[in-house]
Amino acid sequence: MQSLSAQAGDLTGRIALVAGATRGAGRAMAVELGRAGATVYVTGRSTRAGRSEVNRPETIEDTAELVTAAGGTGIAVPTDHLEREAVKALVERIDEEQGRLDVLVNDVWGGDHLIEFDTKVWDVDLDKGLRMLRLSVETHAITSHYALPLLIRRPGGLVIEVTDGTAEFNKTYRGNLFFDLAKNAPIRMAYGLAQELKEHGGTALSITPGFLRSEEMLDHFGVTEATWRDAIEKSPHFAIAESPVLIGRAVAALAADPDKARWNGASLSSGELAKVYDFDDADGSRPDCFAYFKDVVFGGKEASAEDYR
Repeated sequence: MQSLSAQAGDLTGRIALVAGATRGAGRAMAVELGRAGATVYVTGRSTRAGRSEVNRPETIEDTAELVTAAGGTGIAVPTDHLEREAVKALVERIDEEQGRLDVLVNDVWGGDHLIEFDTKVWDVDLDKGLRMLRLSVETHAITSHYALPLLIRRPGGLVIEVTDGTAEFNKTYRGNLFFDLAKNAPIRMAYGLAQELKEHGGTALSITPGFLRSEEMLDHFGVTEATWRDAIEKSPHFAIAESPVLIGRAVAALAADPDKARWNGASLSSGELAKVYDFDDADGSRPDCFAYFKDVVFGGKEASAEDYR
C-alpha cells in the first residue's frame, strides 16, 4: 500500500493548525500535511524578528515556506500559546480566512532546557518545573479551548496531542517529576478530548516520535542528518533514531484516513503507524523505537537496533 501521506491531493482543501511548528517534529508534521495538499497555519514564538527562550535559529517563517515548497500553503502566525488573547485571535483569523479547521496538532513544548534529570522534586528549580507544566499542559488546554469550537463545526475533525513516549513506555518514571507529568499529561488530554469530541464526529489521540533526530539532538551530538550514525558510539541506542519525517508522515496519514475514528483516545507512536499505513522514514528505513526499547533495552532480548529498522 502506498503511503497516504505520499498521495498527491489527499488533504487538498483541508485546513490544519500546527501549534508549535518551529522545528523538529512540529515542523515535519506541518510540512507533510502540506505535502498532502493542506493549508497549514504554523505557530510558535521563534520568528525572524526574534528568538524564544529556547534560543535556536529555526523560525516559523522558515516552516511556512517549507510547507508551501512541499505543495501545500504555509501560513506563519507568531503566537505564544500561553497568551489567551493571542490564541483567540489566531483562531478568529483562521475562521475569517478559511471558515473551517480540520486538523489541530497540539505540539507546543520548548521545555528541554528546563529539565534537571535525576533530581528529586525537593531539589529541583521549582520555577523551571512549573514552567515545564505551563508549556506542556496549559498551552495545549488554551489552544483546545479556543480552537475546538471551530473544528467541531464539521464532522471528521482530528486533534493530535504530541508528547514524548507512549502510555506504555511512560509507565517507567521519566527521571524528573515535572517532566514526567509534562509528557504524560498530553496522553490523558487526548483521552479526555476523545470523549468530548465523539458526539461531534471528531477524533482525538496522542502521538509520539521515537528517538528523534531533531535539530537540537543532532547539535547535541555534534552530527548532522547526513552523519548521524557517528553519534552511535557515544549513545548506542541512537542507532534506532528516526528523522522528524517519520512522525510527519504518520500525522499526514492519520489526517487522510477516513476511518481515523478507530484511533479515538489512543496513544500511538510513529513507528507503529508506519506499519499500519505502510510508509518509511526519509532514508527508506522503518524504525520502531518503542518495540526496540520494550524488547531489547527493557526486555533483555538479544537483538540490534537494525533488527527494528
